[in-house]
Amino acid sequence: MAPPTKSGPRYDQFIQVPKVRVIDDEGENLGVMFTREAVEQAQEKGLNLVEVSPNADPPVCKFLDVGKYRFEAQKKANLARKTQKTQDIKEVKMRPNIDTHDYDVKMRNVNKFIDNGDKVKVTLRFRGREMAHQHLGMDLLKRVQEDVAETAKVEAFPRLEGRQMLMVLAPK
Repeated sequence: MAPPTKSGPRYDQFIQVPKVRVIDDEGENLGVMFTREAVEQAQEKGLNLVEVSPNADPPVCKFLDVGKYRFEAQKKANLARKTQKTQDIKEVKMRPNIDTHDYDVKMRNVNKFIDNGDKVKVTLRFRGREMAHQHLGMDLLKRVQEDVAETAKVEAFPRLEGRQMLMVLAPK
């Protein structure tokens, strides 16, 4: 049998205290007994003696099937991993002189991403002489911010990085 991990339960030969409080496999308290005696009783039932509360006085031990216990713990961890929602960052790219219909299409995508629970990075790219009219880009990003005010909050306010302006929106 492998030695216990730092966070895992300690069982049978790794229990160092002379007396333990024992709980059987049905959850009944058998009282305080010698560790050696508790280990023998557990082995008679074909189970292991597992220390569940080492800081108690005396430590609390339980009769468990360690293989089954590990399997159940692994199953529980897999279920938790499966049900958790990861939050992706979706990107929507625009230009400062975007047409109204194109803007509407981009905003439909932004709303769809936010409804799915994803963050949205709105990137506004300037080309050539457009760099002289950064106020147009800022106005456009403010318009995006107002259009999604009910469903999203601004996580990173508009900032200029080189030739592009960025803003990050997160669902409320």
